[in-house]
Amino acid sequence: MAVEPDGRNINEDCGSTHVTGLAPKVADGGYDVGFAFDGDGDRVLAVDRTGAVVDGDELMALAALHLREQGRLSGDGVAVTVMTNFGFHQAMESAGIEVATTPVGDRHVLAELLRRGWALGGEQSGHMIDTGFVPAGDGIASALLTMEALGDRDLSQRDAMEKLPQRLVNVRVSDRSALDSAAAVWEAVERESRSLDGRGRVLVRPSGTEQLVRVMVEAPEQDECEEITARLVQTVERELG
Repeated sequence: MAVEPDGRNINEDCGSTHVTGLAPKVADGGYDVGFAFDGDGDRVLAVDRTGAVVDGDELMALAALHLREQGRLSGDGVAVTVMTNFGFHQAMESAGIEVATTPVGDRHVLAELLRRGWALGGEQSGHMIDTGFVPAGDGIASALLTMEALGDRDLSQRDAMEKLPQRLVNVRVSDRSALDSAAAVWEAVERESRSLDGRGRVLVRPSGTEQLVRVMVEAPEQDECEEITARLVQTVERELG
């Protein structure tokens, strides 16, 4: 799909940033799996035979458990970013695999891998790095690693991790740098984090480029996720809007 470039349509309604176009093609065409790459080929997301999108967190979990089983997981650890779903952390803890968390960005993931001497890391967006193969993101290599990890299993039967409901809201603020000193916001974050201890998590951070504060919540149930997010968004708007 999307193999007719005109020099201006890179990523246009296709690839890992627009997976919804691929999903029905896989499901309706009777395919076992579909892979969606981004324009420069360093990211990949997958679609299973039912049309469900499988993000980078799930692909990373599949790869980590497979490489660990094969004795090929260097250092018995993986590096991911703060956006990685809490369900990934729970799955890795159950498997005895250490997880290092970095700021958003593949460069931070790679730096952490090099610092620790580990091989595997990545992002929810589908940017996976396996330094045992190449020290950079490679979507095709990641797709091949996914199929190797599946073996004779079907992607729709994946069980490497259970994703928690996640809600992300971008809140427009007048000065994103004021978040650092917004005591009321951090008190609210601490309060909600305590309520989710061991069951989910809260992440509040400023955008790196826009006057936004990003509020992300993961919880066992969607209703609880929505309620906590709404309370935090209200606090951020009141304190920083």
